[in-house]
Amino acid sequence: MKNIAFVGLGVMGGPIAGHLAKGGYSVKVFNRTTSRAIDWLKKYPGEIGSTPADVARDAEFIFCCVGGDEDLREVVTGEYGIVNEMSSGSILVDHSTVSANISKELASICAKSGSGFLDAPLSGGQKGAEDGELSIMCGGQLMHFEKAKPVISSYAKKLVHMGKVGNGQLTKMVNQICIAGLLQGLAEGLAFASNADLNVLQALEAIGSGAAGSWQMHNRGCTMIDDSFEFGFAVDWMRKDLAICLQEAETNGSELAVTSLVDRFYSEIQNMGGNRWDTSSLVRRLPRKHG
Repeated sequence: MKNIAFVGLGVMGGPIAGHLAKGGYSVKVFNRTTSRAIDWLKKYPGEIGSTPADVARDAEFIFCCVGGDEDLREVVTGEYGIVNEMSSGSILVDHSTVSANISKELASICAKSGSGFLDAPLSGGQKGAEDGELSIMCGGQLMHFEKAKPVISSYAKKLVHMGKVGNGQLTKMVNQICIAGLLQGLAEGLAFASNADLNVLQALEAIGSGAAGSWQMHNRGCTMIDDSFEFGFAVDWMRKDLAICLQEAETNGSELAVTSLVDRFYSEIQNMGGNRWDTSSLVRRLPRKHG
């Protein structure tokens, strides 16, 4: 039985840690809001640690799933951070969506203590985490990837090694860039169908199996028509991710005209009070005859 440490029990981290616990691993968890860790323990077998360092002690694999660069830096290198108790030969797997730079920084710190590091951001949303069907893109040394692969596979339907440290985060940026443009196109299409007096549900049925079909259309189209957004991946988190994409684009010389525009549209959604609405709420800012 492998000892697993898990830091960050949000809508993604909680279910992932649950899959590990149900998979027979010995899981010790930490969350900054202790009540969330207590709630997790009511659902799954495991143990609660008092600090990130506490859960990392004697763990073969340490998983993180937190908000942003500074959150990650604090739980890894802070006064009570993971690196204070990491064992030589252990591997830190970071499932947060952060910058490639912080991944490289932490990989270097881990290497000095004889530990491995994988940046392994997630795609698939809360449902993917709950169902154990996430797509995961990993950056880091191949030997660390191969060692962690059987563990990560317990909640992944797709797991790809993208090369060196930081490449996992860069691949996640590609994911978010593609989603942003796709959601805006879907929002405009639904608004157009409504204003053209089409039956919007029938329009979705007609085009859903063709070239326009997508995960977003099949999983968010109907809720967009129903004007329902109190679920899913929050606009605040998407803006955080897009800021990372736009900053990286300045560094590597990429033009992200559509991404920049959609980011501005999301700021309008935030001004409407939609900070925690699902990212498909882009349709809210478009005039529609129905909905």
